[in-house]
Amino acid sequence: MIGRRKGMAKVSATFVLCLAIIISMPRAYTINADQEAWFQNLINRNEKVIKLHFYLEDSLGGQNETIWEVARADISSTSPTSFGKVFVFDDPLTAKPDPKSMKLGRAQGIFASADLRHPAIALYFNFYFTAGKYKGSSLSIMGRNEILGKNRELPVVGGTGAFRMARGFSISNTYAYDPVAKYGTIVEYTVYVTTYVKHAWDE
Repeated sequence: MIGRRKGMAKVSATFVLCLAIIISMPRAYTINADQEAWFQNLINRNEKVIKLHFYLEDSLGGQNETIWEVARADISSTSPTSFGKVFVFDDPLTAKPDPKSMKLGRAQGIFASADLRHPAIALYFNFYFTAGKYKGSSLSIMGRNEILGKNRELPVVGGTGAFRMARGFSISNTYAYDPVAKYGTIVEYTVYVTTYVKHAWDE
């Protein structure tokens, strides 16, 4: 099935499985002192560590719907993990867990249910910043996301603009879920990333 809106009306049972809806997860995750020291020791004198904190907000319906199913496998409808379902998304990033708070950018990418036995997705996307200090820059994230786990970790594999040649990791937790309001989930992200203080080509 390719790009059929009809499938989204039946998304509550299977699509929820593809999102972390555990509301009781910890807030404002921070790595401990030993982990932070280890991360700091990885960088050289030409690099700096940047910590980012923001929220990603899904919208499952209405005029501002941000997630769409674009494909599924024959097994998807009977699989306990919705294996083979593929979605694209373009979600807003906000400074606070409130749709009306300051918009910082967009999270744009694709995810697929990619585990036959456990609720996990293969996730590939970019944080594209449209406001603030990093306006016009982006970070690229990819990896396996165990959607029912706590403090879900994904690697930062690159970036553009202020984040050229970036590396690091992100930690995410589900902040809230409200199917009635149809904003789906609010996911809290804390990102630790290293990048060069000054790029050679800027000299």
